[in-house]
Amino acid sequence: MVGRAVSAREVILGRLRAALGGPVPAPAEVARDYRGPGSAVVDLDLFVERLTDYRATVHRCADADVARTVDAVLGGRRVVVPPGLPRHWLPDSVTAVPDDDLGVDVVAAADGVVTGAAVAVAETGTIVLDAAADQGRRLITLLPDVHVCVLRADQVVATVPDALARVDPGRPLTWVSGPSATSDIELSRVEGVHGPRNLHVVLVAAEPGTPVDREPEARG
Repeated sequence: MVGRAVSAREVILGRLRAALGGPVPAPAEVARDYRGPGSAVVDLDLFVERLTDYRATVHRCADADVARTVDAVLGGRRVVVPPGLPRHWLPDSVTAVPDDDLGVDVVAAADGVVTGAAVAVAETGTIVLDAAADQGRRLITLLPDVHVCVLRADQVVATVPDALARVDPGRPLTWVSGPSATSDIELSRVEGVHGPRNLHVVLVAAEPGTPVDREPEARG
């Protein structure tokens, strides 16, 4: 009597059973004690260090000195201003050009732009813009050669997950890590290709009246 032929499928399954041996052990329990949003300490010095590495310029000052700091960077120049920017941030020396749906040519011809920010990340030195009233359209932060971003110390969080917890994913988010820069095929750094060549971050002390620990740089 001739026995039934064994199919290729049965051969393969038999080999798999032999290789697996006994029953598969239960998966080990994974500890869930790793860092989550809000669990890390915000390091403002790290934030400044990261920005400086990216060739941004950081000015640390009290709220009362914001206008003086902006004057040191953009005094005497034409500056695009988003509709909700606090007016006390602007010195009398600048010519403010309110963005009431300005054309591309007008924005590109401006010497700079002053905005606020939604949040910032210390770990990566990143500023997040979400087109709120104090930040305006994305266009006005891309075309001028100088971007001055005023940021309160309490807007800086430790990690990217912390920042994501603060922003609305439905808004147009722009994540800025330093001035616009790229490299050519020979790895030569070129700045200002996709946005401002110069980024100045005015980091305002969380408590009003905190002494200035870095004097604003004189404009060139």
